[in-house]
Amino acid sequence: MELQIRNLSKTYANGVVALDRVSLSIPPGMFGLLGPNGAGKSTLMRILATLQECDSGSVFLDDIDVLDEKDEVRRLLGYLPQDFGVYPKVTAYELLDHFAQLKGLAQRHRRREVVDALLQQTNLFEVRNQKMGTFSGGMRQRFGIAQALLGDPQLIIVDEPTAGLDPQERVRFHNLLSDIGEDKTVILSTHIVSDVADLCANMAIINKGHVLLCGEPVRLIEGIEGKIWARVVGKADLPAFQKRHTVISTRLLSGRTLIHVYADRYPGDDFEPIHPTLEDVYFATIAGRHNDMAGNC
Repeated sequence: MELQIRNLSKTYANGVVALDRVSLSIPPGMFGLLGPNGAGKSTLMRILATLQECDSGSVFLDDIDVLDEKDEVRRLLGYLPQDFGVYPKVTAYELLDHFAQLKGLAQRHRRREVVDALLQQTNLFEVRNQKMGTFSGGMRQRFGIAQALLGDPQLIIVDEPTAGLDPQERVRFHNLLSDIGEDKTVILSTHIVSDVADLCANMAIINKGHVLLCGEPVRLIEGIEGKIWARVVGKADLPAFQKRHTVISTRLLSGRTLIHVYADRYPGDDFEPIHPTLEDVYFATIAGRHNDMAGNC
């Protein structure tokens, strides 16, 4: 199912513009919505999940009007919010069984089959009788995906799912999302560039309520080939380099600072060309130096 978002806007009562005429076409498969905290990602996810009203615009899931036909959308939707709470004294099986009843699975035998299958899929079956309060962050997130998959949804929204997870749990979660995204539309909202690089065939970058860039990650990286330059500088020298060049990112490397700059041609100062990554695309776009590849979002 394809999701079509057109000119979606939302301004809060305090005057904060969360979304400003956002337009996106989201095809089946894994779609990454990448942006810093406060970019408008969660507002957009809540509107798509029928939990919040917009001010103007339209959203269609194939021929379903998402803004007007909320009950129909909810039958096709699975949602894992950024803050997914659990009942700490209830077991994983009991809680998922409860959610399944709320989803309309009234027949006990069928419900047990579904719950068992989802716990197996999310690698939680062996701990199904363990209380949720004892689960790690990664286990809770995998449980969140299990509840989002109840009812075999065609559109799945996951909001900042790997924030705070350790590397091993992130790998488990990535593998789970990758399997799910093979035959469904999955929107992954995150500020973690590697999540999108690892998982998504299509993506968009959003900041301050505006979509700045969208497309296939591989193509977007190709679009800045030959424009990213790097060198190591002393900490005291960094301000001078920031004045002379468009520095898009900095990181510590063996006690010194590795800087990446965006430039159409050799910028001097002994910089070396490097093959760009999606992180370079992201930082260049957020810095306002790379929005000519946006295409038709």
